[in-house]
Amino acid sequence: MVKIDEKQNTDNTSSRKHGILQSLWKAKVLVGIVVLAVGLRACYNHAQQPAPLGLVSTTEVVSNTEELIGKSVTIKSKPLQTVGLSSFTVSDRRFFRGEPIVVVNASGKAFDLPDDPNVAVQVTGEVRNLVIAEIEREFKLQLQDENYRDSINKPVIIARSITLAPTPAQIRANISTYSGKKLAVTGKVENIQSPVLFSLQENRLFGGQNLPILLNTPPKVAINKGQTIAVVGVVRPFVVAEIERDYKVTWDLQVKRQLEAQYNNSPVLIAQAIYPSGI
Repeated sequence: MVKIDEKQNTDNTSSRKHGILQSLWKAKVLVGIVVLAVGLRACYNHAQQPAPLGLVSTTEVVSNTEELIGKSVTIKSKPLQTVGLSSFTVSDRRFFRGEPIVVVNASGKAFDLPDDPNVAVQVTGEVRNLVIAEIEREFKLQLQDENYRDSINKPVIIARSITLAPTPAQIRANISTYSGKKLAVTGKVENIQSPVLFSLQENRLFGGQNLPILLNTPPKVAINKGQTIAVVGVVRPFVVAEIERDYKVTWDLQVKRQLEAQYNNSPVLIAQAIYPSGI
């Protein structure tokens, strides 16, 4: 009996040591990832941006124009067609009577519509009624009247920001197309590994794909599994050596091995802004 007790004590001690070592390993990995977040914060201070406010559908803009005139809103929609040199139409296709509205690019940057008609765009701007002379004067634009004759005195969005908004699956299928570009991606939070590293899943019942998200700084509020959020950032292949070089961070060998095993060459979104989303 004494020998059995001694063996049990030895086994218990060994088990406790293994548990402590395992806890230390997990803590070490988490510390490494948090160090990454601190390093990225220094690189992204110049790129920080406020979260878009007033996320609405295009149908709401058409239905509640008078209430929204002069206010800044954010819409996410698939573009329909170009209008003139600097504008395009969007419509909420979830509704059969979704009336197209014009988006006028006043961002000061050229924007090319996606080649794939199934890729959405995210637009933030001011809701106005289309009065060409007023918009040209106030926003220092040159609009060709003949291109807008069907939209005169109808609601338009004067866009200050236009961003491609592909799904995680679209990004995974065309990583070379989106690599290095600023994107707005919406989905449900899954696989939370730390306060700054988790996955975003498409809002689909079946077959949704995940996209790893790496935050440039720990969020100010908790991010919960199953929460629908929108993330704005730059997508790139997850290559440990390149991320270390480009963002001036250093991981120890164990952290590198864990990250490479999970994410090597997968697309990852280096986040600049994150906010709740209902669309």
